[in-house]
Amino acid sequence: MINLLDITKQVIQIAQDAGSVILEIYNAPTELEVAQKKDNSPLTLADKAANQIICSGLEQLPVKFPIISEENKEIDYEERRQFEYAWLVDPLDGTKEFIAKNGEFTVNIALIHQQQIVMGVVYTPALDETYWAVKGEGAYQVVNGAHVRLHAPTFAMSDAGLGVVCSRSHMSEETEAFVNQLHHPNLVSRGSSLKFLLVAKGEAHLYPRLAPTMEWDTGAAQIIVEEAGGKVIDEETKMPLLYNKPNLLNPYFIAYGAVFG
Repeated sequence: MINLLDITKQVIQIAQDAGSVILEIYNAPTELEVAQKKDNSPLTLADKAANQIICSGLEQLPVKFPIISEENKEIDYEERRQFEYAWLVDPLDGTKEFIAKNGEFTVNIALIHQQQIVMGVVYTPALDETYWAVKGEGAYQVVNGAHVRLHAPTFAMSDAGLGVVCSRSHMSEETEAFVNQLHHPNLVSRGSSLKFLLVAKGEAHLYPRLAPTMEWDTGAAQIIVEEAGGKVIDEETKMPLLYNKPNLLNPYFIAYGAVFG
């Protein structure tokens, strides 16, 4: 029997270790070296260094699971479909924010079990904030060593002034159309998985992402929202997002707090 709470403590440390290396590179006086990946997204030394620390740390845990990471070689679905458990890693979510030096980037580590996320850790290096959740155990922020439970906000879609968090780097026409249906919404911009955390903490009500994302962008933060009382659903099917799919591209989705009505 896997004790997810025990594993989570170790994964938090791994995420924080990766964050320390990211900050060293972030705060270095030399200019950042930026390469382009095949999909034209940026890649920095920090992405690679954090990935190495995370993969090495996960491989040293007492339980051994395969690792699906944005920065690792792609694993064929015929192999992945056999995974009962797998780690899902984005070593530096928000590389564009990292390059822009606005601090809005995160380290994301999640555990998949049979297409569902059962544990997630998000660490924000620039803010030194740690968030985690385990399925059925709630969502928490670590504050001065104490684990403070998170509660997503309760609201109705017809409420005026809903807080809607949008991407700082991506704002699609579909997202604008969704926002325009709301009653005097208050828009907040954030980068990376920080957008989910605002919903989980009750600082925003909605996060519509009607634009492409990958599984490693969402997994760790999704369970934090869910365990805080919210939900993250496929915009078309209205079902929770699934993981380790044949195609690791996510459908369009919306993250909600504790919406009713």
